[in-house]
Amino acid sequence: MTALFALATSLLWGLADFGGGLLTRRTPALTVVVVSQSIAVVVLGAIVVATGGFAEAGPRLWYAVAAGVVGPVAMLSFYKALALGPMGVVSPLGSLGVVVPVSVGLLLGDRPGLLQFAGVGVAVAGVLLAGGPELRGAPVQRRAILLTVVAAFGFGSVMALIAEASTNLTGLFLALFVQRVTNVAVGGGALYVSVRRGGRALPAAEDGGARLVLRSLPALGFVGLADVAANGTYAVAAQHGPVTVAAVLASLYPVVTALAARGVLKERLRAVQSAGAGLALIGTVLLASG
Repeated sequence: MTALFALATSLLWGLADFGGGLLTRRTPALTVVVVSQSIAVVVLGAIVVATGGFAEAGPRLWYAVAAGVVGPVAMLSFYKALALGPMGVVSPLGSLGVVVPVSVGLLLGDRPGLLQFAGVGVAVAGVLLAGGPELRGAPVQRRAILLTVVAAFGFGSVMALIAEASTNLTGLFLALFVQRVTNVAVGGGALYVSVRRGGRALPAAEDGGARLVLRSLPALGFVGLADVAANGTYAVAAQHGPVTVAAVLASLYPVVTALAARGVLKERLRAVQSAGAGLALIGTVLLASG
């Protein structure tokens, strides 16, 4: 169960990151974050009401609040990095944040077997290689890498926090709702400050302005809901098996983003990136077999 839910997490996060990065190329990153998360709030709110989730309120929700504060910073940094691109290089570096939940898991007593330890090493090496050798270059590339590192450790922190925010499915819906409400509050505040300082909340007029945002609502909804679903499947994976295994398998999402960029944007994968994707898959098999 842990491997299945963690792999579902990587698929959902990979597609959400691809969609978010693509949208950010024409729409301000903060707007993408706020609108996509607002749609998720509406859907989750309805689910919480329908399942009676508010009865699960308790001290654990502070973990969800913390995840909601860290999340927008990570998403904003990552979407900006993806917009600077190329996605096939930026996205794999985002998986560096896996060291946060893995470290937490080891501190809490996780002791993976020998095959799983080998799988961790192989999978992480594969994801890093999938990023390719382009770690030097123009200032834009260096900025993208810096933003990605910030995002990576933010994502890792969110993974660790959301796994502790609930103990059952109904409580998980409430935790995800609280996390998203906090996301919108923090992201909305940042957007307000940005606009007051002269930033834009809408795409440029030549790109379509408010009409572009309206036309993009289905895509924005997909990004927000896929990100929510990924957080949920990861929490289930971490609660039903070793956190170290769940975290590493969930962190294979950059491979999904890179493949999506290859298929849709025709970004070319170098030989080292293809080899990295292969190693990531081998690591996945080793982790699942343990």
